[in-house]
Amino acid sequence: MSMMNKNTPKSLVKLDEIHKANIEKKLAHRLEAARAKGNQDLVKILEAEKQLLE
Repeated sequence: MSMMNKNTPKSLVKLDEIHKANIEKKLAHRLEAARAKGNQDLVKILEAEKQLLE
């Protein structure tokens, strides 16, 4: 069990990076779809959400 504890911080950091990358990919796709549909209200909301991730 002590080995698990040593690996946990690195694992959590890696998981956090993967999670953030997935959120950014989905957000980019949603932005692209909103722009393609001409939904400027949604584009503004998604761009604000993107700013929060930075």
